[in-house]
Amino acid sequence: MRSVRAGSVLVALLALIAALFAPISPASASWNASGPSANEALATRDGDADPDTRADYVIVAGVPGLRWEDLDATRTPTLWRLAEHGSIGSMSVRSAVTPTCPADGWTTLSAGNYAYRSLAANPPKVSGECPQLEQEVIRGRDQQSASLPADEQRLVIFNNGKGPWGAVPSALPNSVRCTVAVGVGGAIAAVRPYDRVDRYEPALPDDPAKLADLLASCVLTVADLGTVDAKDEAARKTQAAAADAQLAKLLAARPALSTVMVAGISDTSTDQRLHVAIFDGPGWDAGWLTSAGTGRNGYIQLIDLAPTILHVLGRAAPAKLFRGSIAVPADGRPADLASAIGVPAQADAQATAQRGITGWFFGILAVVQLSLYVLLAWAMRRSYTRAGRAQKALPLPDWTRRKASARSSGGPPFWTKWAEIALIASASAIPAAFAAGMAPWWRSGHAGLVFWALTVAGMIVVTLVVVLLPAYRRTLGPVGVVAAVAAAVVALDLATGARLQLNGVAGYSALEGGRYAGLGVVGLGVFISGVLLATGCLVQVTPRRWRPWLMALVGGIAVIVIGDPFLGADAGGALALTAGVCLAVAVCTGGWLTLSRVIWATVAGLAVTVVFALIDLRRPVADRGSLGRFLSQIADGTGGLTVHRLSESNVTAFANTPLTLLALGAAVFVWSALLQPWGGLKRLFGVYPAVRAALTGVALATVLAGLVGGAALNVAGAAAATVVPLVALGALRVREHADDRTIAQEQEAFSGVVP
Repeated sequence: MRSVRAGSVLVALLALIAALFAPISPASASWNASGPSANEALATRDGDADPDTRADYVIVAGVPGLRWEDLDATRTPTLWRLAEHGSIGSMSVRSAVTPTCPADGWTTLSAGNYAYRSLAANPPKVSGECPQLEQEVIRGRDQQSASLPADEQRLVIFNNGKGPWGAVPSALPNSVRCTVAVGVGGAIAAVRPYDRVDRYEPALPDDPAKLADLLASCVLTVADLGTVDAKDEAARKTQAAAADAQLAKLLAARPALSTVMVAGISDTSTDQRLHVAIFDGPGWDAGWLTSAGTGRNGYIQLIDLAPTILHVLGRAAPAKLFRGSIAVPADGRPADLASAIGVPAQADAQATAQRGITGWFFGILAVVQLSLYVLLAWAMRRSYTRAGRAQKALPLPDWTRRKASARSSGGPPFWTKWAEIALIASASAIPAAFAAGMAPWWRSGHAGLVFWALTVAGMIVVTLVVVLLPAYRRTLGPVGVVAAVAAAVVALDLATGARLQLNGVAGYSALEGGRYAGLGVVGLGVFISGVLLATGCLVQVTPRRWRPWLMALVGGIAVIVIGDPFLGADAGGALALTAGVCLAVAVCTGGWLTLSRVIWATVAGLAVTVVFALIDLRRPVADRGSLGRFLSQIADGTGGLTVHRLSESNVTAFANTPLTLLALGAAVFVWSALLQPWGGLKRLFGVYPAVRAALTGVALATVLAGLVGGAALNVAGAAAATVVPLVALGALRVREHADDRTIAQEQEAFSGVVP
């Protein structure tokens, strides 16, 4: 009991150490390039903009659909020169609806939050191409101002206010004294809550003097330079060239000390892509764009534009309305523009390829694993013989049994060898999919086939290595080795910048706009299951009195890896793993989960929760993670929206991903097969209590992590894809000793060589 208490205290102590040494503002650290972090580039003086990026005017030039592949030094010379001189990045245009059509993109810019533009509370579903932007703009009597149809903007604001994000369209134009809008898209972004547009022109004036006067009349100008939405390559080139010509006209008349922001405001169809973002002006010199919201150089979000505009103008952002973060320049961009543009272009290509493969990968993985479970349950049930009873097993087909010449040598049935190999390969599928990202498979003309070839090759390599290792002959050898490999793949990726996570098939997509750095949902499930199961196998071979200490030490380090802002950056996942580790520590020496063990585990879990909350709350408001933001929202009374979004996200994630099927199917297999008298899992738990503790911790941690993160059973599904095949392998091996009647020597016999 004393060791259990000590182990629980150790977990909390490791988290406290992490809190003491954690930087105050690490959320925006550069994961993939050198240079200052987002916070280091921001000023701390009275909310004013940094002198290097301060400007008197901001001009937003929006081109819905514009992608990096549309830029060329010959066809779009103005965009090319602007990108060469300014800071560039890939922009996710996520809004409150999918896809983000032009009207939704302009409205999201206006709100600085995930918004949409529809007069209906539930906007119609878009299939195929986005509808044309047909917003009516009414010119004012003074021939300078304009307005949208009466009460339309108020209805849009009302619908968004009832939504899960609480967006307020017109928050951006309402934060400055005067705005200029050019084109219909500009009018949507610059309209005030009472339907007025301060100054409006349907197109850029041809007279340079008149255009210069227009741009200098207000501190903020939002110009719609046209849409690039053609499917035909030649037509896209023509549209991009037309937008480039409009930009050239605008740049020729820009006021002195102004910042121009070129942005591909939206998608134009259900084919979601990353879009162009170029900032040119004081302080934006030949670098990358980044923000605290993305935490990765070269990436910003559409919702980052509004707070950045106000920051550059030296104006305070409206409290509680913006969800975006201030974009800042970052170093590390290649000197050659063609090479620099290749980075976001390849990111867009990878994200697009990933989008088409991810569903197929997890769907096929679910079908293969569940089919394997059905076959394994059938074979285990028919080949079972009760210990000490004269009961024969049901006959299996001839191909499942050893040849007559080999039967005399003893050993397990022929089918178990192939079952073990299949289970090892199955458990290594997701780690192999991560590792496949080390090769640029998305550049191939047959990206899907190349990815599958790399993944299968990785599975074969892992399986061969495990089978050839001496540890394979030990009962828990392959279980511990494969679990350790899975955890190591994720840990090494985090330590090297999470490059395999971003836009990886088993990672997260920049198109979704939810995460750009750190640990994703699938990686979290694989890491938790791999760490706890590998630790359980390691703990089992250590002296009993040291087991809680070892479980707490390794588990505490894993908690720090997940919660550290420079590594996993997932405070919710860290808290969930804390609960799992504390539970594993409490029962790793055997016995039941007593009241005293529950109390000590709960105290340690609460201590770690407080530690991570304090770490998050020490950061600036813009840089806080989900835990810090939620606590702040609870304090100011707006936490209900977060709870509502979390509930909706859990429902959506539960219904729409194959990982849910994997989690539920694996649970049915464990309950209906492995936990039966002929399944072997009960015997495995009895002989190896540390493994039982680890699996209990995995179940608790992954379910909690999914619910807290709005991923439902996705974290548990990823964990099940890794851990359940290994559990079945262990149960299968222990089951081969079911006729052994020795009790005192069970530990030694089952930890030794498998015949």
